[in-house]
Amino acid sequence: MSDFGTVLEAGTIRFERVLPGPIERVWAYLTESGKRGKWLAAGTTELRIGGRVELKFHHAELSPHAEAIPEKYEQFEGGVSSEGRVTRCDPPRALAFTWGEAAGESEVTFELTPRGEDVLLVLTHRRLKPAEMAETAAGWHTHLAILEDNLHDRTPRRFWATHARIEGEYEKRLGRA
Repeated sequence: MSDFGTVLEAGTIRFERVLPGPIERVWAYLTESGKRGKWLAAGTTELRIGGRVELKFHHAELSPHAEAIPEKYEQFEGGVSSEGRVTRCDPPRALAFTWGEAAGESEVTFELTPRGEDVLLVLTHRRLKPAEMAETAAGWHTHLAILEDNLHDRTPRRFWATHARIEGEYEKRLGRA
């Protein structure tokens, strides 16, 4: 299994990760604000269809390693927020929600499947604009790497340094829009 996302069709990218379980632990990292804030973004998630999802991103807080924010992303230095609505909720196996309602509705789906003591996480992001593909893929790739670090009790890697390296690779793989 490659760490790189796979384009399933135009505007859709999928990632797979095998994570240490149990499934309830991984579910908690997807749905509980404090745990999700360690790898992606804190914020409220109402676990019901139509429930509100609030994501408060503070990338500099995902790792104890201090680093400069790339000029391209300086507007995010103080954090950025996004809201969506739950479109699927089947605890602890599946969660889907719209992503960034104000900017158009793409959708993110997390599916969890037990694999012995581990858990297969499948993340699919749909309805992305072509210009967003490489940047979004690099973001998910980096956030998932930090999730893995947290679940393996490792010090989380630097977000921006990892993202910059990976974004360049996705631009090569997916093309620059």
